[in-house]
Amino acid sequence: MKLFSFRRAAPDTKASRAQALVALLSGQRPQWTPRDYGALAREGYQRNAIAHRCVRLIAQSVGEVRLVLMEEGREILAHPLLDLMARPNARLSGSGFMEALASHLMIAGNAYVEAVALGGAPRELHVLRPDRMRVVPGTDGWPQAYDYTAGGRTVRFAQEGAGQLVAPILHVALFNPLDDHYGAPPLEAAQVALDLHNAAGAWNKALLDNAARPSGALVYGGAGNLSDEQFDRLKEELEANFAGAANAGRPLLLEGGLDWRPLSLTPKEMDFLEARNAAAREIALAFGVPPMLLGIPGDATYANYAEASRVLWRQSVLPLARRLAGELCQWLAPAFGTARLSLEPDLDAVEALHGEREALWRRVSEASFLTDDEKRQAVGYGAGG
Repeated sequence: MKLFSFRRAAPDTKASRAQALVALLSGQRPQWTPRDYGALAREGYQRNAIAHRCVRLIAQSVGEVRLVLMEEGREILAHPLLDLMARPNARLSGSGFMEALASHLMIAGNAYVEAVALGGAPRELHVLRPDRMRVVPGTDGWPQAYDYTAGGRTVRFAQEGAGQLVAPILHVALFNPLDDHYGAPPLEAAQVALDLHNAAGAWNKALLDNAARPSGALVYGGAGNLSDEQFDRLKEELEANFAGAANAGRPLLLEGGLDWRPLSLTPKEMDFLEARNAAAREIALAFGVPPMLLGIPGDATYANYAEASRVLWRQSVLPLARRLAGELCQWLAPAFGTARLSLEPDLDAVEALHGEREALWRRVSEASFLTDDEKRQAVGYGAGG
């Protein structure tokens, strides 16, 4: 006789079924960033003028965006969250804080913020370096902690059970189709063009340093071969009299049956400048910066500089500013007793958008079929303000 035991079913809980597979793949060990952040930062941001300017242009613009705090369609002029965003810590201003976050996203694809709490409420926000942070997945596949390593020491930030109203770490990551935890930076997408642009610059520098160094072969047409003494003497004369920038353009005098045969292509034959400009345009494309704003010749996509600047703000700066503001507000709002708060960019304060804002105001003001409250809502203000 078989005995059957009945066990009470566990209550249903909300959980992603796919994340369990991620947990099996990663376990509970730190997941290392699959790219070399240091190499991208050095070769891109520090050594390439185009990539550096793209990152600075977008990050500085994001830092200049004025954020307004909204609750159910009404702007809140005074709030502790606004004070925290205006002065995140003693070292950074609000604009510097947002600029640092945007810069990390452009270079690493990831940005991390630490919340320092007092009495359960966040009092300071600190930007942490992405290359020092490691995700520690939990049993459900989601991050249960973050390890931050600096100076040979590691600090673990547990995301739950820390006695705070908000998690101690905010992780903002750009979309990455090949990684469950880390984002894919624009700088990595532009890596091929970046290497080409840097290689072209290094080649040009070497060309200037060795402008008169023969780029070919000296063919001896006499009988037999040169003796060791003749070969060493010829080599010394070439290095002393024809190598280096000081000897650029100096004519090469051949005698004794020697004939000069060039073996390499000239910069003109390689279309050197156009290849370098094409690489620069591709770098700008990866970041979403109109090449006109970077002074790259040969680009006439936009009618004028003002139009290119407007496109930069609409397609690159404002989407990134909204993303960062939304992530920060969603993370911090529960600490202030409500989840209905939202941080939004103030479009009226963006100089590059003044033309289209004036056109919008003109159209709305001339719409006689709209009430005053409807006109206010159409231009982004709450009704009855």
